[in-house]
Amino acid sequence: MSKRVYPNVPRVGVGAIVIHDERVLLVRRGIPPSKGLWAIPGGHVELGETMQETAEREIFEETGLVVKAGEPVYAFDFIEHDDDGRIRFHYIVVDLMADYISGEPQGADDALEARWLSWEEITTLPVSDNTRNLLIALKFGGSEGR
Repeated sequence: MSKRVYPNVPRVGVGAIVIHDERVLLVRRGIPPSKGLWAIPGGHVELGETMQETAEREIFEETGLVVKAGEPVYAFDFIEHDDDGRIRFHYIVVDLMADYISGEPQGADDALEARWLSWEEITTLPVSDNTRNLLIALKFGGSEGR
């Protein structure tokens, strides 16, 4: 298995976009990369696991919510170099839409916090660039609103 930091190969990550009552589920990351930033919850695909299974497992582990994951809607590369130019992180991330089933969000695992956030709240918080770009692409909130 490849390492998380300074990997030999890219890692595959899956996130779940969960919208409920006109708010989106975000977590404040507790570990690098993007430590301290608000982002779409998700994590690494385990061997033999589908993207949907990964999304459902990771959302439950990080937030305590039960969701039903659907199809992919957004994908991006995340590559971070250190000061010497070495690749510190390399992820290929696929975000899926997911339906809220039950639960109240609570930060757990590597998420410091988990909350339902409106677009107005998101614009006042430190949000990862990829999450902000994703929400704009989905036309969630703001002048691009649904």
